[in-house]
Amino acid sequence: MFQRVRPTVLLVLLSAVLLNACRRDPAWPVDTPEAGPTPYNLSIPAWGNDGIHPLQLPGDNPLTVEGVELGRMLFHERALSDDFSFSCATCHMQDHGFAEPHPVSLGTDGSLGRRNAPALVNLAWHETMFWDGRADNLEAQAFGPVTNPVELRNTWPTVVERLQADPRYPQRFQRAFGTDIIDSVLVVKAIAQFERTLLSFNSRFDRWFYQGDAQAMNEQEQRGFQLFMNEAKCNNCHAPPHFHDFSLRNIGMLNLNGDAGQEEVTGDPLHRGRFKTPTLRNIEVTWPYMHDGRFFTLEEVVDFYADDVLSPPNLDPHMIHFVNGEVVLSPQDRSDLVAFLKTLTDPAFLAEPLFSDPH
Repeated sequence: MFQRVRPTVLLVLLSAVLLNACRRDPAWPVDTPEAGPTPYNLSIPAWGNDGIHPLQLPGDNPLTVEGVELGRMLFHERALSDDFSFSCATCHMQDHGFAEPHPVSLGTDGSLGRRNAPALVNLAWHETMFWDGRADNLEAQAFGPVTNPVELRNTWPTVVERLQADPRYPQRFQRAFGTDIIDSVLVVKAIAQFERTLLSFNSRFDRWFYQGDAQAMNEQEQRGFQLFMNEAKCNNCHAPPHFHDFSLRNIGMLNLNGDAGQEEVTGDPLHRGRFKTPTLRNIEVTWPYMHDGRFFTLEEVVDFYADDVLSPPNLDPHMIHFVNGEVVLSPQDRSDLVAFLKTLTDPAFLAEPLFSDPH
């Protein structure tokens, strides 16, 4: 027999039901600044770390969902340039591996820079930035292009004023960093967070070598890989999984425009002509190649290493094999190497919606 429920108990139960009905689903994002930033975890395959180069994740700028999304907006934000015509993405185009199809970068006024915009991929491991290594981290790197007279040609006070007046941004800075007062330090922190999420580990090579898909690479591509790792000596500076060694090296190239490379940063003549080793991931789409964009095809790059390496006083030791004639590549070898390099393309990375323009 049912017991009679007291009116006060009914009132309590009814209040609880109504309160629960008004509560957000816990799976929904909480749209309040007080919720605080949500930690963001990079999705890296087990073989994505080589055990030599550690992740570069600064303690004063931890990855958060809110910070990454804000950084994505800022990476594609044209208000960073003087005339609202350029963003970071103008010179770092996603379908080109976050590089650009021009030998050197252009400024908003059409002026030419000296160097090619490097590809942005797997930056979470990088210890130095720019071709000459002058920035120690992504945050320091992001300061430069905004004020560079041959890039975005702006001033940081102007950028901050524009973002502060844009109704889309103060609340997003509040969610990401706990303040709606925008400054340049927070801008570059957000951009750096986004750039650290640009991970590429889904090429045909990855599926063949790391995941055991025997059909992912054909016989020519496999021959090219064996050459790459052995006779052609490419592995010395471009070892997997990253396909570069994060170093700066003089590879014996003719200086075409007076660019002294790392020497301009350190003042050390031994650093003349040293430039950062680029990654070969997505190399098929990141043309033109080298620090000054002098080569437009992979065939030209392979021919340079096989035939045209010079011997300056500070030539990198890894290049001695080439100037001593120890690396001999037949036409078939060269074709096989190029075929292999194209297996490093990651179509999913080039089309990932979370990297594209959110505006």
